Amino acid sequence: MSQRDYYEVLGVSRDSGDAEIKSAYRKLALKFHPDRNKEEGAAERFKECAEAYAVLSDEEKRRRYDQFGHAGVQGASGHPGGPGGMNMEDIFSQFGDIFGGRGGGLFENLFGGFAGASSGGAARGRSLRARVTIDLEDVLNGTERTLVVRRQIDCSGCHGSGAKAGSEPSTCPTCQGRGRVHQQRGFLAVASTCPGCQGRGEVITDPCGSCQGSGQEDKRSEIAVQIPAGIDEGAQIRVTGMGDAGAGGGPAGDLFVAVEIREKEGFHRDGRDLYVELPVSFPQAALGDRILVPTLEGDVRMTVPAGTPTGKLFRVRNHGLPKLHGGRRGDLLVRVYVDVPQKLSREEKNLIKELQRVQKERVEE
Repeated sequence: MSQRDYYEVLGVSRDSGDAEIKSAYRKLALKFHPDRNKEEGAAERFKECAEAYAVLSDEEKRRRYDQFGHAGVQGASGHPGGPGGMNMEDIFSQFGDIFGGRGGGLFENLFGGFAGASSGGAARGRSLRARVTIDLEDVLNGTERTLVVRRQIDCSGCHGSGAKAGSEPSTCPTCQGRGRVHQQRGFLAVASTCPGCQGRGEVITDPCGSCQGSGQEDKRSEIAVQIPAGIDEGAQIRVTGMGDAGAGGGPAGDLFVAVEIREKEGFHRDGRDLYVELPVSFPQAALGDRILVPTLEGDVRMTVPAGTPTGKLFRVRNHGLPKLHGGRRGDLLVRVYVDVPQKLSREEKNLIKELQRVQKERVEE
């Protein structure tokens, strides 16, 4: 099957810069994220966008792609992910970078890694998801939130074994403790999860009375989540080991916390920069003035020079938001506009008429 052009997938032109490519990918990733979009084909679109971004965000891969097309970034297997090419976990790790975490959490979710049992081993617990809403000031300084999450933990009665106190699980007679069974189908030997122990390699012959052999119990847990300064809308924070406990003593899953940022009236965010609009009077615009400008840390003074036209954009440096994981702060960009009063006093009208007369005479000269 032919592959779509990576630039077409992300909806960008071939001369787009890194920032434009990253922004386009971020929007598409949010749109087709399987947790947000349950429509048929959304997961495939998401993986297609991730694959395109993995190539176009890498200078060397992009150069090869521009020169040779898909063949320039394919391995011996004929598709990205073969020897010498990219693999899907690399693609999803890049998604994790944008959304505030490292590792293959989302990769595992799409391909069944959250609760998959290894051969002859205990299954990993299910990972959980939560959301938290913060203010724009929290993006500036970072913050901590405590979430109450209902999760499965190891049973206090049997400590996760599922067996009654004083007894132990027995080796599964079906698979002899391997967790997998093999069936011969013609010339092929097919391995599958053991139906007798569901891959654990052990069976409970005398179950725990508290958990009826499941090895788990339900609990409401308070979990502190550190939210770093500079985080983006939609970023996911991974809290390792705070998902459900694994069956049969397997490792716990993780908790993924999606961050939403509450809008602040009067401010618009664009990456690290903040935008505000402020009215000035005609005398201030014509004669110049020092005005108060709101920031996330209080008001600051800014000079409006004489003759400032409406719509003029000023930059107040280092009063924007910080870069995630450190770096220079963004700027505050202030757009001023001349505020035309709706009602005028008699004195104001007379003064404006006098100004109009003087300006008219100057033009006629």
